[in-house]
Amino acid sequence: MGSIEQTAINTVRILCADAVQKANSGHPGTPMALAPMGHVLWTQAMNYNPENPDWPNRDRFILSCGHACMLQYSYLHLTGYDLTMDDIKNFRQMHSKTAGHPEYGLCPGVEVTTGPLGQGFANGVGMAIGQQYLAARYNKPGLNLFDYHIYAICSDGDLMEGVASEAASVAGHLKLGQLIYLYDDNHITIEGDTALAFDEDVAERFEAYGWHVQSVDDGNDIQSIAAAIENAKKEKSRPSLIRVRTHIGFGSPNKVNTAAAHGAPLGKEEVRLVKENFGFDPGQSFVVPPEVRAYYHEKGEAGIQKENEWNQKFQQFQQEYPAEAAEYEAFSKGDLPAGWKEKLPVFKPGEKGMATRKASGATLNAIAEKLPLLIGGSADLAPSTDTLLKGFQSFSSENRSGRNFHFGIREHGMGAILNGMALTKGIIPYGATFLIFYDYMRPPVRLAAIMKIRPVFIYTHDSIGLGEDGTTHQPVEQLIGLRSVPGLTTIRPADANETAQAWRVALEHKDGPVAIILTRQDLPIIDQEKYNQAGELEKGAYILSDCEGEPRLILMGSGSEVQLLLAAQKELKAASIPARVVSFPSWELFDRQNDAYKEKVFPAAIRKRLAVEAGSPLGWSKYITDDGAVIGVTKFGESAPGNEIMAAYGFSVEHILSKANELLNKHP
Repeated sequence: MGSIEQTAINTVRILCADAVQKANSGHPGTPMALAPMGHVLWTQAMNYNPENPDWPNRDRFILSCGHACMLQYSYLHLTGYDLTMDDIKNFRQMHSKTAGHPEYGLCPGVEVTTGPLGQGFANGVGMAIGQQYLAARYNKPGLNLFDYHIYAICSDGDLMEGVASEAASVAGHLKLGQLIYLYDDNHITIEGDTALAFDEDVAERFEAYGWHVQSVDDGNDIQSIAAAIENAKKEKSRPSLIRVRTHIGFGSPNKVNTAAAHGAPLGKEEVRLVKENFGFDPGQSFVVPPEVRAYYHEKGEAGIQKENEWNQKFQQFQQEYPAEAAEYEAFSKGDLPAGWKEKLPVFKPGEKGMATRKASGATLNAIAEKLPLLIGGSADLAPSTDTLLKGFQSFSSENRSGRNFHFGIREHGMGAILNGMALTKGIIPYGATFLIFYDYMRPPVRLAAIMKIRPVFIYTHDSIGLGEDGTTHQPVEQLIGLRSVPGLTTIRPADANETAQAWRVALEHKDGPVAIILTRQDLPIIDQEKYNQAGELEKGAYILSDCEGEPRLILMGSGSEVQLLLAAQKELKAASIPARVVSFPSWELFDRQNDAYKEKVFPAAIRKRLAVEAGSPLGWSKYITDDGAVIGVTKFGESAPGNEIMAAYGFSVEHILSKANELLNKHP
């Protein structure tokens, strides 16, 4: 190893130790061990441009073991990204770009928010799918616009998490050769040696998944690391895992290869010893020798020319394929093509009802042709969730242009893969499962909301109304769980037409993920012309059916229960009790409305309010006032026909009328 390279690597190690020590918080040992690996990636392996972190054909880097983020911050700073030494010094401090785990949108050059172990591993699989889909659609002979790789560093902890196993299985099955993952095999976890809980042969496991596996026995051998990466690049038909044996806290005389180097500062005295060990002045902190800064900056500047060459290629693409170029540019900016909304179906009222899951499927298929970058599938439930795009093929190892995805029975992996797909600009991914299985994919939904990215999560079989499958499959607390996620917009439409409009809102939504909640059972189709649904769902709650004069009571609800409210309103009218029905598909959309609109829907003077929803009653209190009530579900369901269990749990016109009269007769 040349002296400049050794000095550069050791500079990074010390920079990481200094930042963690100054913050008095963080994980110094892993970035110190990974510095040679990072050096190879940022100086030899990866194509990137610090002046334009969003260059479409850049290689992606994921630090799946996000706790080691000082490694990433150090290389971003040194190669010329908009990350200053002051940012490094403000590691883990309020409003800093350098958060305690990498955050997408906060720090330039960070491709994805990581920290919960295994998520970054799975996100990369989604990114590889995105790359392959873009390549299949836009690459032309002699014009390979999208041929980038997805690099990741993952840890023992990542590979213990189930989501990584789910995603690794998908990646091997799909033969995603653009994936190059470096496995930091350091044998240490927080509790001690990994042998306490982890002694499997990781290499054999990944070979069984269908991955190309190599091993580097010395994590300081940058020539061997570089050679392994070059071999991985040549392997086009399998994802690659490179096991690299490292030593956590490398350079620390007293804490190397110990759990003490993992999750706490080394201590001032130990940092001093590290600097002495590497030949640096122990009395100075945050020092980057001029030759090291120049060396890394030169490596970063090389990416400017690489992007310039790509831009020339894209200009040729624009000339030869103007329609395709315009399509990609529009989608990558988040713009949707003219006329797509006209394809949204309008469902006519009739004798036969329609489950909102069926209406969602009809809507997807109506708009699919206009939206070629709308792609997705389900966790082995496409016939039940109605998410199959008819007339389109499946994405597979043989067909990268397919638009139907088969994630297998892997809800957690599906969610994280969708996030990776959504981080590929232009692609609009969706994924479906039953609402009860949202519990299996909470982490990626939360991370999508943190990142403000735009996957569409579809959850069907949304209540006890699904019936005979019983307690284990009947969601109760899941809906309020979704609503509790900051930045997630949840929509539970009342009928087929609200479902079509829910898709319109989801696709136009720019700020965060959307969850659409759908029924298994058929629902009556509400007359749009009578109730003006089409223009109101986007407001979250709207007056679906009003009364003559001032209402004495407001009935509100979402989903399948809205039909019961309309029937109850009719009975109340016959009893000379004026009542208003508010369809309330989305709390989040309603909460964004101005005070005047909120007062229009829910006049402060009308205190008698009844909310009806087949889920947990938690949260409705902020809309019903102290003089109101909620009909909800506060226990688990049971196996029975859906209409029978709904009635038994109070979701009937008779019970709504009884509760309404109780409220009306209550003082004042």
